[in-house]
Amino acid sequence: MKLTLPADVPADKEKTFIDNYEASTGGSGRLMLFAGDQKVEHLNNDFYGEGIPPEDNDPEHLFKIASQADIGVFATQFGLITRYGRDYNTIPYLVKLNAKTNLVPYSEKDPYSQQWLEVEEVVRFKESSGLDIRGIGYTLYLGSEHEHAMLREAANVVHKAHLNGMIAVLWIYPKGNFVENEHDRHLIAGAAGVGAALGADFVKLKVPYLNGKLDTEGLNEVTTAAGRSAVLCEGGEKISPEAFLMELHEQIHKGNSRGNGTGRNIHQRPLAEAIRMANAIYAVTVKNATVEDAVQILEG
Repeated sequence: MKLTLPADVPADKEKTFIDNYEASTGGSGRLMLFAGDQKVEHLNNDFYGEGIPPEDNDPEHLFKIASQADIGVFATQFGLITRYGRDYNTIPYLVKLNAKTNLVPYSEKDPYSQQWLEVEEVVRFKESSGLDIRGIGYTLYLGSEHEHAMLREAANVVHKAHLNGMIAVLWIYPKGNFVENEHDRHLIAGAAGVGAALGADFVKLKVPYLNGKLDTEGLNEVTTAAGRSAVLCEGGEKISPEAFLMELHEQIHKGNSRGNGTGRNIHQRPLAEAIRMANAIYAVTVKNATVEDAVQILEG
């Protein structure tokens, strides 16, 4: 898939942007994003409990996976990168610039996930640390009474990332008291269009379903609405690896998505299994592997 270079990438950063984009997508135009931002978003619910290996409770489990598996980028918060980055300096990172916990119900208060750091601070950290930081990430909630503030922050994040030759990924989820059905395909497509209007390189979105199955027609509406901003499908709750890989293949080849953002379906496994799962996801996403080939990777 041919890269369309954003016009706000300055001439002296074009090579940097292209290198970051091509390296992150393996030259395929598709991104396998290993999501490690749930320590804030979901607190400890995703990392400790029945069916979750004890090692997942330690944040270092995420870094062990990211350093040994095939991934496009590892998306996590700045502070975690500063705590583990010296020991895991070969990981391709994407820094999440905002996050919120799930303690306040959406029914009680519309969500606002305020930006923690400026892009320029991440750029300075990248230069001083020498870490392979390829991009910036930001989550915004459409329909929230605070969407105007998040839209402004997201627009600035994308633009400043491009000014520094980095890719920009937006997580866009309709949430709040004014949102009747966050899973509505037209609403998800609307979120995709907002991602395009903000200039994002990739937009991570919910997946439309119909009668419990992937709605490929709905996903095509979403991916078309995103235009030149590529759609990443969220990974969701942990399911059987075979079912996950089959749906991922359909998302890409029937729904025209351009990758995925997967966390729980990778890290809620023992290290060796998590690495194989990440490798299988990468193979389907970037290498055009069949589901059968990916299952073979899973089986070692």
